[in-house]
Amino acid sequence: MHLEPAEDAECIQVTARKQDKISVSDAVLPNGKRISLLKSQLSTVCERNCYYCPFRSGRDFQRASFNPEEFAKIFMSLHQAKIAEGIFLSSGIFKNGIFTQDKLIDTAEILRYKLNFDGYIHLKIMPGAEFAQVERAMQLADRVSINLEAPTKKRLEMLAPLKLFAEELVQPLKWIQEIRSTQPPSRGWNHHWPSSVTQFVVSAVGETDLELLSTTEYLYNQLHLKRTYYSSFNPIPDTPLENNPPGSPKREFRLYEASFLLRDYGFNLEELPFNFIGQLPLEVDPKYAWAQLNLANNPTDINKADRHTLLRIPGIGPKSTKLILSERKKKNLNSLDELHSFGVNIKRAAPFILLGGKSPSYQMAFL
Repeated sequence: MHLEPAEDAECIQVTARKQDKISVSDAVLPNGKRISLLKSQLSTVCERNCYYCPFRSGRDFQRASFNPEEFAKIFMSLHQAKIAEGIFLSSGIFKNGIFTQDKLIDTAEILRYKLNFDGYIHLKIMPGAEFAQVERAMQLADRVSINLEAPTKKRLEMLAPLKLFAEELVQPLKWIQEIRSTQPPSRGWNHHWPSSVTQFVVSAVGETDLELLSTTEYLYNQLHLKRTYYSSFNPIPDTPLENNPPGSPKREFRLYEASFLLRDYGFNLEELPFNFIGQLPLEVDPKYAWAQLNLANNPTDINKADRHTLLRIPGIGPKSTKLILSERKKKNLNSLDELHSFGVNIKRAAPFILLGGKSPSYQMAFL
């Protein structure tokens, strides 16, 4: 399963002397287009004391800040040099979330209306931002985000004790959906409301996969987020969690797979194969684990299954499902070769399907 790179990875460090120590990353836009994306912070000064964060208050390192005009001009010089096509703009929280949000909005306004940048902007929403600020950000950006960081209030207190889960983090995501559902899209940038995303820190404070995916399901179904990102915890020296072990990349990968099942494949939380302590299996992906329990002794007839059922078969995704349903209007499908031509992963699908009423055999060439 293809995973897009997380947009929230820290890819830029700005020194106190404001040297050009930057990194531009390849990123996938909401429409699937790939661009070069500058990811930066307006300031590395932060008043919050998040236990995992390299920018937490009180940590001894050189910090730096840009003013909005200065930063906008720096980005445009990179854009005009064809180094960066778009920008992801975040910041440490300096003074407070409202003040910092104003600076981020000022930067975006300068880019849009003074420097005439009409490309991609992903704008961060700060904890504590006000409704009007969220609304204005949505009028300037192609994507907005606020990181929940943890799946519950209890876990957030263990990770970022000065942040308020419901009031500061979930509430702006609710406002985003309220604005999208009650105001015409013509008020958004380029006559579209931006997509919204969030990110969790994984494996830092003992949160379970069940906790993470319960919140993910709510975000997809109720607040219509485009994506939830999962970032494996990485211990940072001189932080309270510096002695905690790093998170497992495999666990992060399984969480992405499960979140796609919730978002794109019609699964609900109760169908995901959690163990008794609320964790997904690491040795096999969650879709295949579900199929082993539910389809191994009750394979699906490819010529009779509806879209919902086809999407639950390992090796069959949304695109191949659409092709199967279209081809079935013309004739029955009777060979693995036909399915293979539609992009079906035969090795994964064959144990769980019927063709012509029979379980198909498949050649080693498909392996």
